[in-house]
Amino acid sequence: MLHSAWEPQGGFSFENCQRNTFLETSLKGLRVPHARKTGTTIAGLVFQEGVILGSDTRATEDSVVADKNCEKIHFIAPNIYCCGAGVAADAEMTTQILASNMELHALSTNRKPRVATVTRMLRQMLFRYQGHIGASLIIGGMDVTGPHLYSVHPHGSYSHILFTAMGSGQGPAISVLEDRFKPNMTLEEGQKLVVEAVTAGILEDLGSGSNVDVCVITQDGAKFQRAVSTPAVLSKRQGKYHYPVGTTAIMKETVTPLPLEMIEETVQTMEVE
Repeated sequence: MLHSAWEPQGGFSFENCQRNTFLETSLKGLRVPHARKTGTTIAGLVFQEGVILGSDTRATEDSVVADKNCEKIHFIAPNIYCCGAGVAADAEMTTQILASNMELHALSTNRKPRVATVTRMLRQMLFRYQGHIGASLIIGGMDVTGPHLYSVHPHGSYSHILFTAMGSGQGPAISVLEDRFKPNMTLEEGQKLVVEAVTAGILEDLGSGSNVDVCVITQDGAKFQRAVSTPAVLSKRQGKYHYPVGTTAIMKETVTPLPLEMIEETVQTMEVE
């Protein structure tokens, strides 16, 4: 039986990255495509009974709003969720791989996965690809050891903290969290603070916008709420504006005739009943 010399393999492929690097160093003046700036605001904190995650819902492609109502809070396990910032496809694929591995892990061990297990698998995978997977993630969950919140960067570095924010709107969001966070917050206080942090990112960052999604994870389970808040609502036009013809003066008018040559002319008759 004949086998092909190249067989497709699962996972990510970065062969084009090596090719582009070689071409850029070999051919002078060649500029290969570079990654575009992405826009997102995600945040999370640990409160009295668990973890609260929040995100905006705007997906951007450079300066274009590609989706106004996308989901950036991803399911990992019944007791663990994840917020993704960066390249949408990388974050989506990475969280799907994690969710699949965690389901297999739960079936083989016959117990709920721990947040530390998810974080370790994630940072090992990201470190293996040396930052080529453009996904910055906030992992939050509740396990037998209590509530946990991790922030994981594209190169595999991580932090285990009580509150955090990531994305292009990280600056305004983390400012709100640092100013108003306090240990052992109630559910109402924690959810209000997360919404205010994401709202600050939406109002100060053009790459973030639309609505605020929130996920509350406690010992009883997770509650995912969409469009908890809509900070930037489009205002209605207050009046109707009609400008008479000639309001804008025409300074110069030029008519350029286009020379056209008849190549072929075909006449078809249409049948009419």
